[in-house]
Amino acid sequence: MAIRQLSETLINQIAAGEVIERPASAAKELIENALDAGATRIEIATSGGGKALLRVSDNGSGMDAADLELAVRRHCTSKISETLEDIRTLGFRGEALPSIGSVARLSIASRRRDSAGGHEIAVAGGKIAHLRPAAANPGTIVEVRDLFFATPARLKFLKTEKAEAGAITEIVKRMAIAFPAVRFVLSGSDRTTLEFPATGDDHLARMAQVLGKDFRDNAIALDAMREEIALTGFAGVPTFNRGNSAHQYAFVNGRPVQDKLILSAIRGAYAETIPPGRYPVAVLSIALDPALVDVNVHPAKSDVRFRDPGLVRGLIVGAIREALARDGSRAATTGASDMLRSFRPGFQPHAQRPQTPWSAETSPSRPYQPTTGFGERPQASFDGLSMPAARAEPQFSPQPAAAEPNARYPLGAARAQIHANYIVAQTEDGLVIVDQHAAHERLVFEAMRKALHSKRLASQVLLIPEIVDIPEEDCDRLMQHAAELSELGLAIERFGPGAIAVRETPAMLGEVDAHGLIRQLADEIAEWDTASGLSAKLEYVAATMACHGSVRSGRRLRPEEMNALLREMEVTPGSGQCNHGRPTYIELKLSDIERLFGRS
Repeated sequence: MAIRQLSETLINQIAAGEVIERPASAAKELIENALDAGATRIEIATSGGGKALLRVSDNGSGMDAADLELAVRRHCTSKISETLEDIRTLGFRGEALPSIGSVARLSIASRRRDSAGGHEIAVAGGKIAHLRPAAANPGTIVEVRDLFFATPARLKFLKTEKAEAGAITEIVKRMAIAFPAVRFVLSGSDRTTLEFPATGDDHLARMAQVLGKDFRDNAIALDAMREEIALTGFAGVPTFNRGNSAHQYAFVNGRPVQDKLILSAIRGAYAETIPPGRYPVAVLSIALDPALVDVNVHPAKSDVRFRDPGLVRGLIVGAIREALARDGSRAATTGASDMLRSFRPGFQPHAQRPQTPWSAETSPSRPYQPTTGFGERPQASFDGLSMPAARAEPQFSPQPAAAEPNARYPLGAARAQIHANYIVAQTEDGLVIVDQHAAHERLVFEAMRKALHSKRLASQVLLIPEIVDIPEEDCDRLMQHAAELSELGLAIERFGPGAIAVRETPAMLGEVDAHGLIRQLADEIAEWDTASGLSAKLEYVAATMACHGSVRSGRRLRPEEMNALLREMEVTPGSGQCNHGRPTYIELKLSDIERLFGRS
């Protein structure tokens, strides 16, 4: 078969298959062109999920007649000249408009500010119409109708109109976060109008518009630099998480990207602080020399390739972890909101109310199973405790100067323990409820993590070794890492083909359920064991051990023990959530309490 030159229309349609995958892809390209033109106001209108109509209007620099004729031809651009080493604009390939015009009905009307009139050009299925004068305001209006009418096979791969409209909304949100000084308006017959007023240099205000007002109260500022790479943005506290990763935004030199390296770094930075199946909220902006990053990896320009990916990942992980250690221990403000809603059972629809009442036996957060009731004999065990009374005189010797300062600590002073699991503490402007097991689990884990980097953890020798029966293959996996487990204070030996003898356990854990610990470790090693050994996963093992050695639910604590736990939480990084990412405490402000009683 002879080789022949393809037609210009067919070349553009092939290019469109890479650049314009769906209506959202076209919207992204057109918005990028508007931003590169210096627009401060961009309006997007859609119909039929962008398939029937996609219109992008801006007040940018506009184009004259000569520019319009070149704009609809391939590889014609005003954004680069001779090199790809110094790309400082969003677009640069010169393929978007001709690609759209080859598969849709495209019209462009534009006018420069210094021009008396505007011009319009149209392209339908790759055929370019003659340029003609047109009435136009300064700026550009690009209208795309009947997307993929020239390649009907592509229509079969598109999703529903609602899904396609949602994809366009997501594109606009990402652009809005990247450019807070630009006003965005998204409207159409297939959606509710969405508007993001310009916020100037206040990036956090724009993030609050897109991610919700709660993000402002639960965001930690990031500002770090390593060598020639700068990282800014905001990371949400671990307890402010979502059910998917759609609330993670990354920008490289102002360009919205969905890079796997960056998303992986975010996931690694929040390790042991986010529950399984939950995702942190974060907005990261990376600034570096354009020569250090390749944005020409894919025609859609959503992937980038860094010259030193390890440096970028280390910067992201280090900056987020430092921010979490500094300010990430606070509980999310949504926790108090959820608590307030729980006091108003009529606030939620009837269908959303729990069908069965809460019970200590079925609660997933309460492994302790009470075996006593409220009869005289069980109640005798409380005789040694001071019981609260309504009398006005003090229960203890009056020492207000010594007793009250505890309330001025961030987590306040312990006032009570309820259901043998929750500590109620009074702060200066409200109260705090602490899950004692979750909190102590985090404290033990941080202590083990700190000890890991200094020396072998102290262990306690069991008088009688614990024999744990597990499958032979699990025994093999555990024994392969016996030396690494020994660093954590856990000494094990093989005891026959299908059993493990536990001879020493970490001293800081106290009494440990060796059987449960060994079985859980065996399951975890089977899931993520690699040839590199367990050394890279020691912190995960430490987290598992901490869970087995923490203050259990159902244990009554003395007031001094409760206060000691609160004080240690205040100075421990990440104490706002346990190793599994659940919150360790919830704070309720006095103003919220007064609202419950109608006093505000």
